[in-house]
Amino acid sequence: MSRVHSGLLVLLGLAVVTSGIGVVYAKYLSRKHFVELQALQLEKERITVEWGRLQLEESTLATHSQVESKARDRLGMHLPQIDEVMVIRN
Repeated sequence: MSRVHSGLLVLLGLAVVTSGIGVVYAKYLSRKHFVELQALQLEKERITVEWGRLQLEESTLATHSQVESKARDRLGMHLPQIDEVMVIRN
């Protein structure tokens, strides 16, 4: 075998090994990103469920009866009597 053929064979061997390492590294990165994607999707699902729960809680707390109940119990508010009402005119 000539010297040129041996050099070419070594060069092609290095190219195959380099290509193989590149494929393995690309597969590793692909799996790593896939695991990260799954974790982010799980977090998104958890946050979406929590958001729905908070919206439901907000709508429950914002009902007229709830607001009136909190105003009476916590703030000591009441509906004004006739003599407590003042009409202001310009």
